[in-house]
Amino acid sequence: MNLKNLVLDLCKETNEQEWFEFKENWFQPDKLGEYVSALSNAAAFHHKKYAYFIWGIEDKTHKVVGTTFNQYCDYNNEPFQNYLARNLNPSINFSFEEILINKKRIVVLIIPSAKEIPTAFKEKRFIRICSAKSNLKDYPKREIQLFKILSSKDDDIQSIPSKYQNLTFTKLFGYYGSKGIVLNKNTFIKNLGLKTDENEFNLLAQLLSDNSHFPLRVSIFEGKTKGSNLFSVREFGNNCLLYTLEDILRYGDVLNLIQADEKDRIVERKEVALLDSKAFREAVINAILHNKWVEGNEPMISVFSDRIEILSRGTLPPTQTMEGFFLGQSIPVNEKLSEIFLQLHISEKSGRGVPKITEIYGKEAFKFWENSIVVTIPFKKIREVKKETGKKLSARRLRILSEMRDNPNITTAELELILNISETAIENNINYLRKNGYIERIGAKKNGYWKVLL
Repeated sequence: MNLKNLVLDLCKETNEQEWFEFKENWFQPDKLGEYVSALSNAAAFHHKKYAYFIWGIEDKTHKVVGTTFNQYCDYNNEPFQNYLARNLNPSINFSFEEILINKKRIVVLIIPSAKEIPTAFKEKRFIRICSAKSNLKDYPKREIQLFKILSSKDDDIQSIPSKYQNLTFTKLFGYYGSKGIVLNKNTFIKNLGLKTDENEFNLLAQLLSDNSHFPLRVSIFEGKTKGSNLFSVREFGNNCLLYTLEDILRYGDVLNLIQADEKDRIVERKEVALLDSKAFREAVINAILHNKWVEGNEPMISVFSDRIEILSRGTLPPTQTMEGFFLGQSIPVNEKLSEIFLQLHISEKSGRGVPKITEIYGKEAFKFWENSIVVTIPFKKIREVKKETGKKLSARRLRILSEMRDNPNITTAELELILNISETAIENNINYLRKNGYIERIGAKKNGYWKVLL
C-alpha cells in the first residue's frame, strides 16, 4: 500500500471514522494498547482489512503537523513494541511505519483486523463507538454483531490464491494508460494488492489479468421465463475484468433500442429508450463490485422479452441494514476492487448507484435471495412489434434475428456462412423481417448496422 496516499485520503474524511485515529505526539502505553484492541475490532466490524493509528496529524483539523513520537521507546524496562505484542490476544501482526508528508514526519501504526475472535488487550476487549474507545462488554448488541461478523467472515479476493499463477497484466497497463495513469512495473503488484501474504497471485490478480478465467455471459430468452426459447448466449469474460465490464456496458447500448413514439405527434416524434442506460450501468457495476468471487461464480445477466435481470452472488453483509442499503450506504464486499474502480472513475464514492436505480424503477427492482441479489430493469415498450398474423417465425429467421442482435454489424456474407444457405435465401429472409417490422437498417449498407425491433 502507498501509505502517503492513504494518510492523505484519511485526512480528507470529514469526520474521524471508527477504524482510524489521529494524534500529534500523544503516548500512553496502556491506553494505546486499548486503542489497538478497539481499532482492530472496529476494522472487522466495518469490513476493513486494517485499522490505523496515525501520529503527526492534528485531530480536529486533520492538518499535517508532524510528530516527535518515538515508536522504539522502552516501557517498564522493555521495548514498547514487545510489551504491546505480549499483551494482545490473539496475537496480531501490527507494524509501525514512518513516512514524510510535506517534509513532516508521520508515524503510522498499521493494525490488522480481528479475525476469528475480538482482539483483546490485557484480557479486555475494546471497541470504537463513533470516536470514543469503550469496553466491548458495555455494548452487548455491538458485541453480538461483532461475533456474528467474525463467525461468518469469509476469505476475500485478496487472501485467496489464484488457481493460475502464470498471470500477465498487459491489458491492465493499457487500461490504466487510457485513463492517464501510468502503472509502475516494479510496484503495481504491491500497490494494487495482487498477492497474498504468502506471495502468491490472488483472486484479485486473476480478475485483473489478461485472462480472468471467468466467463461473464448475457443470455437472451424469447419469452418472459428461462423456460422459453434461448435466442443466444453472448460471452464477454476470460479477459481483464475492466475490459469485460466495458464490453458488457457497450452491449447494453446495443440492447437499448430507441423507439419512435408517434402517439399524439404534432411536429416531432418522441424517441423513447427501452431502458434507462444509467440505471443499467449502475446495476452492472454494482453486480461486479459486490459479487462473491471467492465462491468461483460470476454475475449473470439474463434478457427476457419484458426485462433484464442482473444477478450477483452473495447477500448483504451482517452490518448492512436494508435502510442503509437503499440510502446508498454501501459496505463493499471486495474493498480493494472498489478502490480500483474509484481510482479509475468507473464508480463514485457517493453511493448513488442504488438510489439511482430506485429513483427510476423503485425498491421493487431489488430482490434478495438466500445467496444472491437480483436487480430487475423492466422494458418501457411503447408499441407492439408488428407481426404477420397467425404465423410464427421459422427457425432460420429466428437464427438471423439472434445473430443480428449479437452482432448488429453482421454482413449477409457472414450470415451465409453461419446458416449455410445462399445469398438469395439470406436476402429473401432479411426482406421478410424488414417488411414485417422485425428489423430495421440504420445507416448505409456499408457502414450501417441492423436494429432488432423484437
